[in-house]
Amino acid sequence: MGFIQDPLYAPAYQVVGDEVAVFDTTKGVIRVCLDGAGAPVHVANFCELATSGFYDGLKFHRYVPGFVIQGGCPNTRDMSAGDVAAGKPGPTGRPGTGGPGYRIREEFSTNPNNSHEDRALAMARSADPNSAGSQFYFCLGPQHGLDSGYTVFGQTVEGGDVIGALRAGDTINSIRIEHSGN
Repeated sequence: MGFIQDPLYAPAYQVVGDEVAVFDTTKGVIRVCLDGAGAPVHVANFCELATSGFYDGLKFHRYVPGFVIQGGCPNTRDMSAGDVAAGKPGPTGRPGTGGPGYRIREEFSTNPNNSHEDRALAMARSADPNSAGSQFYFCLGPQHGLDSGYTVFGQTVEGGDVIGALRAGDTINSIRIEHSGN
């Protein structure tokens, strides 16, 4: 008998196309225009998680200077900033290994706007292209080597200086979704 893969998650959130994610972090506020046209599954998934409070209190767990700052792992919720920055295991697992309990399909192969520009917002994943869930990253400079393997679903419009100041252990107080009215 063959192994049966779990089905990919299909978010219920209906993308309007003018979604703006407002990240309230310990270093300040970041505003990101989400690309619902190019990456509708990723935007819908992110909006669902954000509006449910999933990201509230999570910490950024990965910082690679000149590359990315990454967050969205639920394993960081009940950990101290210092333990997250040190990569120590927490009560629910090691930072960077958790997710929402499902996977979504990749959109880097279909998104015409899939360009890892400076401060772009993209979804992290494991080796399986269809393994993104909740972890995301901001590019710290252009990272076009990632264009063919990771889905970009937003571009920062405010708070680039905040992104540049973020480090592992910094907290996501909340992420709310607003509409630009376009």
